[in-house]
Amino acid sequence: MTTATGDAKAPPRRKLLGERLIDAGLVTPDQLDLALREQKRTGERIGEILINLGFVAQEQISAVLASQAGVNFVQLDNYLIEPAALKCVPEGLARRHKLIPILLEPPKLTVALANVFDVLAIDEIQRITGYVVDVVSATESSVLTAIDQYYTGGVSIEEIVQKSIRQVEAGRLSEADLAAGAPIIRLVDQIFLTAVQEGATDIHMEPEERVFRTRFRVDGKLRMGPSLPKMLQPAVTARVKILSAMNIAETRQPQDGKINFYVGKRKIDLRVSTLPTVHGENLVLRVLDKSKLVLGLESLGFDETTLARFRRLIESRNGIITVCGPTGSGKTTTLYSALSYINSLDRSIVTLEDPVEYELPVIRQCQINVKAGLTFASGLRSILRHDPDVILVGEMRDGETVELAVRSALTGHLVFSTLHTNDAAGAVPRLINMGQEPFLVASSLRAIIGQGLIRVSCTACREAYTPSPETIERAGLPVESIHGTFLRGAGCAQCGKTGFRGRVGVYELLEVTPTIARLIMKRASSQELLEAATSEGMTTMRQDGVAKAMRGMTTLEEVVQLT
Repeated sequence: MTTATGDAKAPPRRKLLGERLIDAGLVTPDQLDLALREQKRTGERIGEILINLGFVAQEQISAVLASQAGVNFVQLDNYLIEPAALKCVPEGLARRHKLIPILLEPPKLTVALANVFDVLAIDEIQRITGYVVDVVSATESSVLTAIDQYYTGGVSIEEIVQKSIRQVEAGRLSEADLAAGAPIIRLVDQIFLTAVQEGATDIHMEPEERVFRTRFRVDGKLRMGPSLPKMLQPAVTARVKILSAMNIAETRQPQDGKINFYVGKRKIDLRVSTLPTVHGENLVLRVLDKSKLVLGLESLGFDETTLARFRRLIESRNGIITVCGPTGSGKTTTLYSALSYINSLDRSIVTLEDPVEYELPVIRQCQINVKAGLTFASGLRSILRHDPDVILVGEMRDGETVELAVRSALTGHLVFSTLHTNDAAGAVPRLINMGQEPFLVASSLRAIIGQGLIRVSCTACREAYTPSPETIERAGLPVESIHGTFLRGAGCAQCGKTGFRGRVGVYELLEVTPTIARLIMKRASSQELLEAATSEGMTTMRQDGVAKAMRGMTTLEEVVQLT
């Protein structure tokens, strides 16, 4: 028997983006199904929908698309872009096609594109420049940010300040008029943009006797921002209050507000709070950048064993799972990631938050409003009448809220919440001290996650080092057990000379096993609970941090300091 030439094998079908994301473990089939349903309704690209739903980050989509196209993916904020390369491509062309040239090595020009499949853009650059174009992939937001940073060359904050001073010294405008003037508008916008570019989580505007100081909280530490002349304080403060829809005439009472603005396509929310001080109103602006919110459980930083246990626990049908840690330790991200993982169209999920930091799809999110009488306790009572399967209570602040959470868990609901304790074991005595009987805590509590955030050594300047014997001793480990390559950042422009860039979580997961439940009913101390949990295999935050330091992710000193 002969085989016809027409029976030759067809080339293998190229996998779709959604299939590649599932293969990479970045989304679940349920999450992709939810996104596909949304695509039928809106007609948007599947990648954009997955990002907007918070299931994946732009970086992850771009990396998968780069792999699909057979090109490299680059983080533009880690690149020092060559001026010679920039001169090859006009700014208008760069903006139109969302690309930026990053390296010139004649006859080759390396160009970062948001859409690596844009053949027309590649052809146009080759025609205009005469160079062979080497394509790399980058996120759209990072390309647009780089264009703003490198092409506009722009006006510095110092130049804007000088224009603002001249306007103030002219003395012909009211405070409100000054706040609406172009120099002050540009100054405030530039402060916001600088904070976002540096990855700040908070902006502090601090009045002092002779200066109006700004500071940015980056990777958990405050670093200096621009210091402004005292004479600009009223106009800058008024501008921020106008944007926040606050009463600019009220300077004796604290106020809260909200600002929305865009950096490229990135929507940034600022939660603004004012506080009267002896030198004027102090302002703190919390920066919420949804493009940086990655809700995959894998991105949190759990080790494999703890991640598997956490997945199993959050798929429970009832009980309380609480996340513990200080303010700014990533508790909200952990809870949102858990909800995102179990979110599906056959579950009813309702949250009570103060405030709602990020909006999640297919989930009813309620904002606490104490002035209107909506507290965690009253809101939880109402939620129970709305047939929920899963409830998130932003924080168990008082005995009444704890009692309602316990009752909800014992009547077939899965409840997520947070407590402000330093470790997982400390949550149990806190719940009992808030008025709950030990047997109710033991019956309702499924697990407690203790967590913190430690800074990551800068990948651009990190180098090998050996921790001191004192640090190793403080880590609580014998010297002979320390192995691996320790790395620390030497300090460079990309990390602001700090040696660190970004943060990662350290975790401990205390599961309420029969042994732990018996100890809870005996009112065991947090130390007794910790010893029992570790004997059953729990990894402590200190141990998790040391393991990350041994892999070169952070320094041993950072682990010892923060755990």
